[in-house]
Amino acid sequence: METTVEEIKKCREGKFILIDNAPCKVTSLKISKPGKHGEAKARLEAVGIFDGQKRVIVKPAGHKVRIPIVIKKNAQVISISGDNAQLMDLEDYSMFETRIPDDLKGKVVEGGEVVIWKFGDYVMIKGVKA
Repeated sequence: METTVEEIKKCREGKFILIDNAPCKVTSLKISKPGKHGEAKARLEAVGIFDGQKRVIVKPAGHKVRIPIVIKKNAQVISISGDNAQLMDLEDYSMFETRIPDDLKGKVVEGGEVVIWKFGDYVMIKGVKA
């Protein structure tokens, strides 16, 4: 799992951030004014990329957070069983299984190619290649 480090105040909406070892997409960032004895606080709301769970963190604005490096790849659909698809990475030919998103259920077919996002053990189908 590759990550980089960045200050929380530099995170913007739409960027990725790692919260509780789960990659999330930032939905809002609010930074309060610094107080008399302390620095500004940042309240960051994010939604998990792979699980859809909402997460909120409150930290000092200068605090460092980890930014995940999400790998975007192409894969071939080997087989479909129910809501899951067995995929083969077209670069290193590794095999893995993941759930088919509801909006792509009729579009993912055996033998077809899909675009996947990968971070550590997390794998997600993002689209179908034409």
